[in-house]
Amino acid sequence: MKIVIIGAGEVGGHLSEVLSNSGHDVTVIEHDDQMAAKIHEEQNVRVLRGNGSSAKILHRAKAGECSYFLAMTSDDQVNLVSGSIAKKMGAETTIARIHEETYIDNKLFNYQLNFGIDLLVNPEALAAVELAKVIRNPGRVAVEHFARGKIEVQQIEVTAKAKAIGRNLKQLRLGEKTGVRIGLIRRRGSFLVPGAETVIEEGDRLTVFGDPQSLSEIKGKFSPKLRARTVFVALYGGSETNIALLRMLSNPRFHIRLIEPNRKICQNVAEQFPHITVVHGDATSLRVLEEERVGRADYFVAATKADEDNVMACLQTAQMGTKRLLLNINRSDYSEIINKFRLVLGIELAVSPRLATANEVLRTVNQTPWVELAPAPGGKGKIVELRVDPESSCVGKPIKDLRLPGNTIIVALMHKFDAKVPGAGDVIIADDRIVAVLSDEHRDEVISLLTGGEY
Repeated sequence: MKIVIIGAGEVGGHLSEVLSNSGHDVTVIEHDDQMAAKIHEEQNVRVLRGNGSSAKILHRAKAGECSYFLAMTSDDQVNLVSGSIAKKMGAETTIARIHEETYIDNKLFNYQLNFGIDLLVNPEALAAVELAKVIRNPGRVAVEHFARGKIEVQQIEVTAKAKAIGRNLKQLRLGEKTGVRIGLIRRRGSFLVPGAETVIEEGDRLTVFGDPQSLSEIKGKFSPKLRARTVFVALYGGSETNIALLRMLSNPRFHIRLIEPNRKICQNVAEQFPHITVVHGDATSLRVLEEERVGRADYFVAATKADEDNVMACLQTAQMGTKRLLLNINRSDYSEIINKFRLVLGIELAVSPRLATANEVLRTVNQTPWVELAPAPGGKGKIVELRVDPESSCVGKPIKDLRLPGNTIIVALMHKFDAKVPGAGDVIIADDRIVAVLSDEHRDEVISLLTGGEY
């Protein structure tokens, strides 16, 4: 497969190495002579020196003939322009790395649609998803990454006097009313994939899919006493990663305090998020941490641009008794050593925006029509993500008309620009990505039906 990559930095260089080692025909465009020479010496790839947004350079790289065009520079404008030009030249799939929140806010202008780019990836937002996974629901099935935080999975136990007891899923109308779907039920030691007529019983343990806000709102239907407790989260740094994390922790149950040493950034954050407490100070200072009672926090997230400050702040808060420490790593050369000593330092999770970006792109470039995201709870079945082949008989049909075998349920549907828990009337479109819960015995049948392949 022919792949063109713009940018030979930490993300682009990592991608070119992995993809070329996998046998792909990789061309890298890099404007910096030193970086271009380094890639040329160390990797088995074709290297062109020049501006990635130049149509002349893209023509030389045969961008119009590539299967994937990856714009991975640190310049958002270059990535958008080069991706747009490559798409118009004939590139099959274009992916652009972006940073500015403006470019992924579609309320006024859809940059992805108007530039003709198939996928925009934001390193800081991807890192924030990993952090939010731990904070929002520590015990859930870890498959949230398939929709970049838009959909998550939780397990809820049905307790006595719940309103849902004795009612079937059709009567509850969860998908229609709330955008939530029950994908699996554990009942008296066995597991079942529920259908419309499945009746909820006391003691059922439900695996539920939906957006985080909706999941929080429907818990009371199944467990009246299950009240989401207030979670105290302390953040260090008004960085893009923490800004993205703040958006994911918008539920009132999160009591958030953000510490930032730059006064102007403090003002900007306070204006964007009036419901949180913003403190002008330095979290590497023990005095500041004590004044803000960070030792009482359920979570402390250090995500400034300075890795050394992040580590020091985590060490300080650990001594104060903060329960769980999360860390953002900016420099790739620090990532390995910090993860090696993460447990010694008392850090529960260390995330890297660059590594998260590379993993997301590699996952997209992967040509496999389906991938197992996780075993279903109890090991009875799989949670899989599938790409709908244009030749599949499912294309153009609403989900209610699909002839899916028993013990199979579609829990998420991803169109090019959106991801949601689908309703019965949602129509399947070619190249949609579907997340389904299915039994082992019907796995091959479902995969063949949706992907058009034989397994």
